[in-house]
Amino acid sequence: MTTALFTHSACLAHDNGPSHPESPQRLRAVLSELGKVDYAALIRFEAPQATVEQIARVHDRAYIEEILARVPRAGHVQLEPDTSLSPGSGEAALRAAGAVVAAVDEVMSGKIKNAFCAVRPPGHHAECAAVMGFCLFNNIAVGAAHALAVYGLKKIAIVDFDVHHGNGTDEWAKVHPETLFFSSHQFPLWPGSGRAEDHGPRGNIVNLPLVPGTGSAEFRRAMESGVLPKLTQFGPEFIFISAGFDAHKDDPLADLRLNESDYEWITRELCKLAGQSCQGHVVSSLEGGYDLAALAKSTGAHVKALMEA
Repeated sequence: MTTALFTHSACLAHDNGPSHPESPQRLRAVLSELGKVDYAALIRFEAPQATVEQIARVHDRAYIEEILARVPRAGHVQLEPDTSLSPGSGEAALRAAGAVVAAVDEVMSGKIKNAFCAVRPPGHHAECAAVMGFCLFNNIAVGAAHALAVYGLKKIAIVDFDVHHGNGTDEWAKVHPETLFFSSHQFPLWPGSGRAEDHGPRGNIVNLPLVPGTGSAEFRRAMESGVLPKLTQFGPEFIFISAGFDAHKDDPLADLRLNESDYEWITRELCKLAGQSCQGHVVSSLEGGYDLAALAKSTGAHVKALMEA
């Protein structure tokens, strides 16, 4: 068993408009890095399109249909101040969600141990019936919902280390007690949610707000005290990772001070735990990261750790 990469060229066709930080260049930078000889052992899959039924486990069907119906034939449709649709956005969003679903299927089949989904648009801000923060469909939640519905799993963990709180995943997890959701994020910072005291009505939410300027040592201590012991105690049957790399010190959208070695470290720790708890079953999906060089290096470190698990 080994590591798989799920991606699709259609994910390059989603365009938020000129000078937008969530640009096709992000995915090009990631795929350029993962095209190097160091990653030759990756098993590569084309991401399929998720079905409306698969996405509807997370999002209101009317919301899904509205998003797809508003995809323009030309130009852009602005959905909210940070997020828009272009002619390629519908297929890109379906394949971004479909990548995570397909990765779950391959992992559960036993053909691969873990997977990384190099897709866009990202997903963790998309709520049940609301576009938000560059996100259309919540890719990682769609994959987690698939694992619960199709494979009958009872304990799913989602770890989100994007610099912004994963409010959309948080919303979904709060009504799915089979899920333990962890989010480390800068606070205060948009979207303003993710306070430490917010554990959700079922106690299955763990927020680790990090003050601006937080660096490697503080991040690792927070993970070692706030995530890894709770995850070990929970004993997940599957671990999902919302892999945002915008907590990197070079990222322009926030003020944390991580580097690529921190992403390698936390990935190794999560994979080690997965090896003890769930046969190494891990699926990761790209979220944020807006400095192209930092994004490429951080993604490479993350995927290398998956491959070596």
